[in-house]
Amino acid sequence: MASLNVGNLGEYLREQRRNAQLSLRQLADAAGVSNPYLSQIERGLRKPSAEVLQQVAKALRISAETLYVRAGILDAERDRDEVETRAVILADPTLNERQKQVLLQIYESFRKENGFEITPDLARGMAQNVTQDMAQDEAQGMAGHISGTQQAPDTAVRGPRTADGSDADPQQTAS
Repeated sequence: MASLNVGNLGEYLREQRRNAQLSLRQLADAAGVSNPYLSQIERGLRKPSAEVLQQVAKALRISAETLYVRAGILDAERDRDEVETRAVILADPTLNERQKQVLLQIYESFRKENGFEITPDLARGMAQNVTQDMAQDEAQGMAGHISGTQQAPDTAVRGPRTADGSDADPQQTAS
């Protein structure tokens, strides 16, 4: 069987899997794909969908966008800034998953307005990624609530806000 041109995706996946000290079977189980299918991807015999790449990336705890570029779903040169922007938004620990989703939607609407769009496969993969992250966030929040370790919302920490959403002056609110 001839090798497909999927960049160096297979080699990269194998390297990431080994760095994570996972066997092929362990990664396949964690990503929810079959062991033979993952082996074929690593050997360059199969080109996975964006959804499969997203599952593998999540299991390896690496950026799905990096895998999209290596698989040829994203054009590395043209979309580098977009990938980096999305990665920074998704990695920002000060934002919750809902805020990240809203920022990505706004960012995408501006890109569309300026004539740049992402591929449908990438959009599905990123939407699924954000949805799964939101579900995990919700589960962690509920677990924190049950154990009593949930953090207070931003407004409780920062105090009152003005009509435009900025922090109110403590001097004025005290009187």
